[in-house]
Amino acid sequence: MTGDPFVLSAFSMSTVSHGNYGLWRHPADQTSRYTDIRYWVDLARLLDDAGFDLLFLADAVGQLDVFGGNADAALTHAVQTPVTDPLLAVSAMAAATERLGFGVTVSTTYEHPYLLARKFSTLDHLTNGRIGWNIVTSLLDSAARNIIGRDRQIPHDERYAIAEEFVDVTFKLWEGSWEPDAVVRDRERGVFTEADRVHPIDHEGRYFSVPGAHLVEPSRQRTPVLFQAGTSPAGREFASRNAELVFASDPRPEVLRRNIDDIRRRAHRHGRSPGSIKFLTSVEIVVDSTDSAARAKADELAAYHDLEGGLVLLSALSGVDWSRYGVDRPIEQFDTDASRSILSTAECDRNGITLRDYVGGLGGFGGRLFVGSARTVADDLEAYAEAAGVDGFNIAYHVTPGSFVDVAEHLIPELRRRGRALERDGSATLRERLFGGSAWLADDHPASRYRKKRISPIP
Repeated sequence: MTGDPFVLSAFSMSTVSHGNYGLWRHPADQTSRYTDIRYWVDLARLLDDAGFDLLFLADAVGQLDVFGGNADAALTHAVQTPVTDPLLAVSAMAAATERLGFGVTVSTTYEHPYLLARKFSTLDHLTNGRIGWNIVTSLLDSAARNIIGRDRQIPHDERYAIAEEFVDVTFKLWEGSWEPDAVVRDRERGVFTEADRVHPIDHEGRYFSVPGAHLVEPSRQRTPVLFQAGTSPAGREFASRNAELVFASDPRPEVLRRNIDDIRRRAHRHGRSPGSIKFLTSVEIVVDSTDSAARAKADELAAYHDLEGGLVLLSALSGVDWSRYGVDRPIEQFDTDASRSILSTAECDRNGITLRDYVGGLGGFGGRLFVGSARTVADDLEAYAEAAGVDGFNIAYHVTPGSFVDVAEHLIPELRRRGRALERDGSATLRERLFGGSAWLADDHPASRYRKKRISPIP
């Protein structure tokens, strides 16, 4: 089987336990060092040297307090609690690497577009064009209580309406506020910026009022690479208009392909080309020199798995308190204002899947589990990509750095031999690495309509 190189993303979070509930107890795991900048620099160097395209950092801005009605279990089991701001480590990681991109999650529900635009423009400068923004709308009621003073989260579809206006404001700031040649650095005339080439955006909308100009001069990409995760109808529509890289996870490849095909059709209706969006799916990988060695490693990792920790995370993501729901009872679908897609993967028609089936072992929220030698896992990934229509994989860890070391030592060399993972130009921006062509957003992206003039991107 032959094809284009996969987009290879390492999936992490600035916390003790992301989707690998319980595995922080493993003697080889170092995630308890997540507050040490050296932990992140070492991880970034490992990924950069191995040939990963990007490090994707998830985030949540509220405590996980749905399970049992409080945050006690999340604190006890270290399930995404405590958690630090992922943006703040990026510049250190960028300084220690050459090729690795960084996709960072920031919510449109709890940020302001004027401030967010400045943060990502700053990081695009400091990373020399290697930054991406994962656009989320958030789902935790605890975040709503503590940040905007609401008892409950803003309704699901309204959050996406807010997100649409939010990104429109940032597009105006990034693409339209500063003309590409506004900064002249003319020492003889004493002019740093031609003032008539910087424009206020005069945005007055339903949710945001932003009259002024962007604070930051144009960076190499101008707009960061735009990531999005979420496959509800509202999420698919948002992705089709705005996203360049979509995280679309479902263990069933046929369902994943339907969602991907739907987003591509919607994007075409918005005037975007089919190749303007790439799709990643989350996977868990246990790889070793032989199939038997990998299976033994998977069994050893599974011994540290924490079922209750998985239920804490599922409760937070789904908005359903599973603490009193029998773990061997088939899962029912519930309509909530949390994640609409998380429970869709556990519908009753999947042979009556139970909570124990869903979160009781490896291969849960991290995606489908692949175990075997490099050859076996590469074969399985290629087959899965063909069936699901994905362009790459968001690889979750069981332990760090060990899970990524195994992928680097065993799997990536095999993928490279197949043309599925290639060395990339260290001078390329993240957008150029993922799509080729320009460092700027494609001309068919809705944000391009705000550009004042068309000249070559910053070299």
